[in-house]
Amino acid sequence: MLKLITMKLFNTLKRKKEEFKPIKDKKVGLYTCGPTVYNYAHIGNLRTFIFEDLLKRVLNYNGYQVKHIMNITDVGHLTSDNDEGEDKIEKQAKEEEKSAQEIAQFYTKSFKKDLERLNIKKPEIYAKATEYIDEQIKLVKKLEEKGYTYKIEDGIYFNTSELEDYGKLRGDTEKEEIEPGARIEMVEGKKNPTDFALWKFSPKDKQRQQEWDSPWGRGFPGWHLECAAISIKHLGIPFDIHCGGIDLIPTHHTNEIAEAEAAYGEKFVNYWLHGEFLILKDGKMSKSEGDIITISDLIKNGFDPLSYRYLTLTAHYRSQLTFSWDNLKKAEQGLSRLREQIKKLVTEKETDLTKKAKEYQEKFENIINDDLKIPQALALTWDVIKSEKITKSEKYSLLLNFDKVLGLNLNEVEGYKEFLIKPETLNMEVNVNPVKVITQKNLTQEIKKILIKRAELRKEKKWEEADKVREKLKEKGYKIEDSKEGLIIK
Repeated sequence: MLKLITMKLFNTLKRKKEEFKPIKDKKVGLYTCGPTVYNYAHIGNLRTFIFEDLLKRVLNYNGYQVKHIMNITDVGHLTSDNDEGEDKIEKQAKEEEKSAQEIAQFYTKSFKKDLERLNIKKPEIYAKATEYIDEQIKLVKKLEEKGYTYKIEDGIYFNTSELEDYGKLRGDTEKEEIEPGARIEMVEGKKNPTDFALWKFSPKDKQRQQEWDSPWGRGFPGWHLECAAISIKHLGIPFDIHCGGIDLIPTHHTNEIAEAEAAYGEKFVNYWLHGEFLILKDGKMSKSEGDIITISDLIKNGFDPLSYRYLTLTAHYRSQLTFSWDNLKKAEQGLSRLREQIKKLVTEKETDLTKKAKEYQEKFENIINDDLKIPQALALTWDVIKSEKITKSEKYSLLLNFDKVLGLNLNEVEGYKEFLIKPETLNMEVNVNPVKVITQKNLTQEIKKILIKRAELRKEKKWEEADKVREKLKEKGYKIEDSKEGLIIK
């Protein structure tokens, strides 16, 4: 185990970097806001989860035992963050003619598959909002007993004017005189524009799929309630670190703090960390606008999902990152070159480090512990590869050590398998030369047949049809390149 060194993190609450000091020695309580499972996660969403994975990996690298909780929002998130509109899950259920539970299960499974593809470590606990209704009702009761709630026609609301430091996370603790409707659409009956729903009553004119009885009437929890209730249930109050995207600061995280601290009368979380947006050339991705890119889209275009992870490592988590296919291509090339370098070293054994090699490792530790400066850590990785002052064995040891944080699965890179696919082995009577393949994957019989078919088309100079076969392979997750050495499958 490596020695514990000083770790500094940028705390959104304090607007500055602070030395990280956990509540319990070498143990960390970490809560990360999970997805609302009504649609596929797009790569902008997933950039936040990669940032949180890097944080967890750095904590583990430093010898901390991390208890990581991630919620799954499967009820209560309305199409408007201002407590109006339809429940996103129920709306999608109508569109797909499925039950709300089926929608949530399908997109939860898809989300977890994306995390696996990006080599993101699983949380210790996935917590579905629908499985914590009792905890959410109890939290509203606490707030009611302390005089922070009021009832209007559509639900129970939190009175933000009763909390002196409401808005401190976003930096606007001064009470503002906001005319109703000036900046925020007002639900009829709300006392203050910033007040938010704790418990929403089921509509009188239609039946919801997901609703529960409560002391105030049949309905469902407000979106912000689940994270406060779930995190306190598993991590206590206060706990160490709460993460999410910067879009959660103004409303969701601000309201979590209000609920928790009003109910319990003490600090909710010690460190708040937020990741910046991934943006397209013309702005950020939006599911409501339909302009999203998913991991499946990357695969269909022939990219390894870890190429996207590599791309995110090139920008600090608190800096915006612009996505383009050209940028992704460059990241893929960088990852390929890194794998090529590792392949040259796989025959080496991990070894004890000399003084010079230890200097590289110490530099790496200082970089990652200074608010997760991962781009510098990636640059240092290349410095190690190019160094003439350390041995191949030391390089191999250092690269595998660094990858505990980078998460590029460098320990799984082996020499390429090279073999011939002969038509007769597939019982195909085609007059083509064997297809030479250089690959890192075991090919299925189906893929081998497609490759033989493409070789036949190319021999007959049916280039257009051969290109269609190439596209078919792309859809199945294989990118092919013709080279002098043979056919390269990625």
